[in-house]
Amino acid sequence: MLLASAQKNTDKVKEIASQLGFAYCGISKAEHLAEEEVHLTNWLQKGYHGKMQWMEGHFDKRVDPTKLVDGAKSVVSLLFNYYPEEKYDNEDYKISKYAYGADYHHIIKHKLKTFLQHINTEIGEVGGRVFIDSAPVLDRAWAAKSGLGWIGKNTMLITKQEGSFYFIAELIIDLDLVADAPTTDHCGTCTACIDACPTDAIVADKVVDSTKCISYLTIELKENIPASFKGQMEGWAFGCDICQDVCPWNKFSHAHTESAFNPHPKLKELHQNDWEELTEEVFKDVFKKSAVKRAGFMKLKENILFSKGELS
Repeated sequence: MLLASAQKNTDKVKEIASQLGFAYCGISKAEHLAEEEVHLTNWLQKGYHGKMQWMEGHFDKRVDPTKLVDGAKSVVSLLFNYYPEEKYDNEDYKISKYAYGADYHHIIKHKLKTFLQHINTEIGEVGGRVFIDSAPVLDRAWAAKSGLGWIGKNTMLITKQEGSFYFIAELIIDLDLVADAPTTDHCGTCTACIDACPTDAIVADKVVDSTKCISYLTIELKENIPASFKGQMEGWAFGCDICQDVCPWNKFSHAHTESAFNPHPKLKELHQNDWEELTEEVFKDVFKKSAVKRAGFMKLKENILFSKGELS
C-alpha cells in the first residue's frame, strides 16, 4: 500500500515537472553522499576551488541533504534546457550561452516555487525547499544519482538524449517517492573536452582545476586574471562553453522554448569595437536582466581588455 502511494505521488511529481517545462525529472533518496564526500574533500584539499571559499562552508550539508532540510526523504532533480537557437557572439568576444537571456536564477526559482505549490495542492502538505545554485547542494551528483545523465570528463552532467546544455535544479522534500536508478557513463575513450580546453583545466577524468578554468577566471575570480593565461582566453569575456561545444553528445542539443532565455535584441548587435569600447550605460542596457551582472561592468571590461592583450 505504501509503495503504491509512493509510486502514485512519484508519477504526479513527474507530471507536474513536465507541465512546468522541465525537460527531465529524476528522483533520489535523500541520503548521505559518501563517494561524493571523498571526491569533494580531495578536490578542496588540492585547492582546485581557488578563491571560492564558499565551497568549503557548510560541508556537511553539501553531502547530506537531511542536514539541509529537516525530515528530507527525497531529492527531486530537474533539468531545464537553455540551448539557444543560434549563437550570439562573434569571433572576438563571447559569453556563455546560459547568460544570453534573463538570469536563470529568477526564472527557474519561480518555477520551482510553483512546483512546490502544486505538490501541496495535488498531493497534500509537503515540507521542503527549492534550490537553483542557491545553497550547498551538489546539483550534478544528485542529477546523476537519479538517472538523468552521467558526469562527463569535463564534470558536466551529460544526457544521451540532448547533451549537457541544461540548468539543474532540485526540490528536497519530506515526501517518500520511488527513486530512479543511475545510468551508465557513455564518454568512453573520448577526450574531446580535455583536448580542447585552452588552459588545461581538466586535469583528470571528472576533475577540473577551477583556478585554470576560463569560467572561473572571468566570473568567480575578483582579482585580475593572472598574466600566465595571456593568449589563452580565446575571446571569452564571461564564462566559457568550449568543453561543451566540442562534446559529441551535444550534437543532439535542440533550441529551448523559454522566451525569457532569448537574448537581448542588442546582444547580437555588439561587434568587436562595441565590446572593446563597452560603456557602463550599454552594459546596464544589454545585461540588466542577465547573469552577466554577476561579474559586473568593471570585471567584464577587464576580461575584454585582458583577452585583447591590453592587461597583464
